[in-house]
Amino acid sequence: MESQVRGGTRWKRFAVVMVPSVLATAAVGVGLAQGALAASFSVSGQQFKVTADYLKGEGFAQYGGIDTVYTSTEGKEKKPVPVAISSFDTAKITKMCQSVATKIPLIGKTVYLRLDAGRQKPVTAENLYIDVAQLDADAKFEDIDIGVAVQDKTRGPANKDEKTTLPGGFAQQARVAHLYNVEQTAWATTAGTFTLNGLSMRLGMDSDMECY
Repeated sequence: MESQVRGGTRWKRFAVVMVPSVLATAAVGVGLAQGALAASFSVSGQQFKVTADYLKGEGFAQYGGIDTVYTSTEGKEKKPVPVAISSFDTAKITKMCQSVATKIPLIGKTVYLRLDAGRQKPVTAENLYIDVAQLDADAKFEDIDIGVAVQDKTRGPANKDEKTTLPGGFAQQARVAHLYNVEQTAWATTAGTFTLNGLSMRLGMDSDMECY
């Protein structure tokens, strides 16, 4: 049986909605500028793309947060960026691809780094956090709660960084999350353990090397 709160919930296309409001983001941005808040680490000025045929996550929670991101690869200035933090106690990922494009001034060209893993045996992760900018997938959630306060969630690992999340802010959680045909753009990934079975890494200048 499927319902909007309990049981299995299917969303044909899953879009990120946990990003903080504009006012909340502005308030946190001011705090970062004044040194009142501190992100867990400074994030590079480059987003990366990830695709997966299937991700099964046990203990899922998602909520808004702030990353401190360099404005360029020169690494001189930073800015606060709102993200949707997807977190899992454990995750198994089938046919995962990760790619990042870097423009190299010295040669005037863009170099692509691509990682592939989990084709024969799934990628596995524990205490996984993904700071998401955009996500598209077919999704099914088991025992889902939508609208729980961040500080009162009972699923998923501990809040990634309580200094850059809103304790009473919007979150959702589920006992199990199934994501199919995943395409996402992210700023950062953090995990207690991340096992990339069948890892293949390549560098090249062909734009077809991007995951999507």
